[in-house]
Amino acid sequence: MVEIFKTNVNNKRLANKVLKTLRAEMPACIFNFDLDDCDRILRAQSTGMPVEIDGIIGIVRGCCVEISLLGG
Repeated sequence: MVEIFKTNVNNKRLANKVLKTLRAEMPACIFNFDLDDCDRILRAQSTGMPVEIDGIIGIVRGCCVEISLLGG
C-alpha cells in the first residue's frame, strides 16, 4: 500500500531529519520525499498492511513540519 502526503519540507537537511525519525518509528515502511514536486511529496509504502496515516502525520508534525494526506 502507498500513501502520499503534501508537506512544507523545502530542503534536503529537513527531509533527511524527518526520514530518519519516520524510519526509526516505523521500520516496516519505506519512506521518500520528492522535493521537486510543488507539493513536496512524502511517500509512505507498506507491504502487507495498511500505512498508518495518523501515526505518520503525528510523527512528521512532531518534527515541526506541516503535513496533510494528498487528496484528503
